[in-house]
Formats: sequence, structure tokens, C-alpha cells
Amino acid sequence: MYQIIADETDFLVIDKSANVHFHSQDGQAGVMAQLELDLGIKLYSVHRLDTMTSGLLLFAKSSAAAATFTAMFSAHQVQKYYLALAQGKPKKKQGAIIGDMAKSRRSMYKLLRSKENPAITQFFSLSVAQGLRLYLLKPLSGKTHQLRVALASIGVPILGDSLYGGAASDRGYLHAYALQFEYQDKPFRFSSTPSLGEQFAMPEVKNGLQSWGEPEKLDWPKAKK
Repeated sequence: MYQIIADETDFLVIDKSANVHFHSQDGQAGVMAQLELDLGIKLYSVHRLDTMTSGLLLFAKSSAAAATFTAMFSAHQVQKYYLALAQGKPKKKQGAIIGDMAKSRRSMYKLLRSKENPAITQFFSLSVAQGLRLYLLKPLSGKTHQLRVALASIGVPILGDSLYGGAASDRGYLHAYALQFEYQDKPFRFSSTPSLGEQFAMPEVKNGLQSWGEPEKLDWPKAKK
């Protein structure tokens, strides 16, 4: 269900497995409840991952730390980077995807052309197999289903994401890859390479990650509203 990446005084960072709920539902403990049970401590959520999404999750250990991290996330002082795989040829191979989001049918969201309070996603991509591309995504906002909607909007729904039209696969290929922030005047950087999923295990994916190096040092495409 999870692997602990860092256990700090004020916060905890884990690597959540794919297909694990954040909140308890369907009679099963969510990852947060399971963590609290396993560690015997109370935790505070400051951001979330969809059930299908694996990767890095941060939990605060006190209400004061939670308030600080919540403010940091709101002010975009926590840099988040994700990996995704998708079939097909995108409308653009790198750039920014910007637009307001609205609820659609069947628990889905859609990207609008308006930009009053837009979801903003920067991305790079490269080919890793015939008809399959690896995406490095940097969301500059924190909307529900933002990355899933963003890639679907450019014609390449995430592999395994059946809700948004992705091709069937052994998992939904979205992974929270890296977190970077400064807390109490100390810099922190965490990363986690996806360990589950046949397609993530391809050598071409690992080569792609190496070619990008450290995400925060890349010259990210401009994102203008």
C-alpha cells in the first residue's frame, strides 16, 4: 500500500502504491488511515493523490505544520513533478496546457477555453516506444484530475485511465515523481521512480528520466494565462 520515504520531525513522506484510495471507502482503510494505524500517530493531509496515481505524498504531523504546508501548497511554494505514459501523438510535444476546469459527466472534469481561474500544467515529452510517449508534468495549480484532464485535452489520455479514454493497461500510468520545497529555512527534495507497471519498467523510460536529469533544473516551457 505504501513505503515510507522520509520520517521528519514535522512531516512524513510516503510512496503510495497505485490503485490505493486516499480516504477510507468500500469498507477498506485508505492510505492515510492505514498509516495512522500502523504508526500510532495522528496525521494531517495537505495534498492528495487520485486512487490510480502512485508516488509521493506528504502528511503533516501536527495542525501547526499542516497549516504551514497548506499555505505553502496554496502559494505554489511546493514544486511537484509527475510522470505519465500515454499512447498516440499529442497536439504538441512540450509546452503548457492552460484553461478553466468544470465538472462533466460520470465524475469527470473537462478543460474549458476560458482562463478566469485556470488549471496550468507545464510538460515535456519524449518517445519511449512505437506510439507511446513519456511525459514529465509540472502542475502550477492543484485542480481535481488536473493532469488527467490536461493530457486528455491534447489528445493523449493517460495509459490505463479508463475514465478519460486511456487505453486499457495493467495500471493507470500516472506517478507523483518528485517534491521540492523549503521548510523552516531548510531545503528538501524527494524523488521516487515508479516501481510498479510493465510499461514504467521499460529501459527507455529509465533512459528518458536520465536525459531529463533533475526536474527543477530544466528550462520549463513558459505558462502564460
